Amino acid sequence: MGARKAKMAEKFKAEKKQKAIAIMRDCPTSPRKMRLVADIIRGVEINKALGILRYSKKEASIRMERLLKSAIANWEAKNEGERLEDVQLCVKEVFVDGGRILKRIQPAPQGRAHRIRKRSNHVTLVVDKMVIAENK
Repeated sequence: MGARKAKMAEKFKAEKKQKAIAIMRDCPTSPRKMRLVADIIRGVEINKALGILRYSKKEASIRMERLLKSAIANWEAKNEGERLEDVQLCVKEVFVDGGRILKRIQPAPQGRAHRIRKRSNHVTLVVDKMVIAENK
């Protein structure tokens, strides 16, 4: 049982070395708008994803591009022996969670006040080697 557990731990370490994670917290964009951008690049090769984000009209794509570049830099720091050009990396996972909501008040007619909820989000992006399916 001990050898099996050690083998599983070794496999887990090897998988963890392949992945690189970047997290952006309290991004001042609503989670819904950020998820639209995240859905576009999920599962896409990194160079293509950078191109998509660069030429996207959405304001959230600017922040997502910075996060993707950070994840790529994290991968390079983890894998010093390997060159980025030799390895095909892709955006393995992207998920957007709601962050804190700043509650503000806006004046309304007849002495009333309306609540404005300024939303923010947390984005987690995982970069990993591309799995190429082989035909058998």
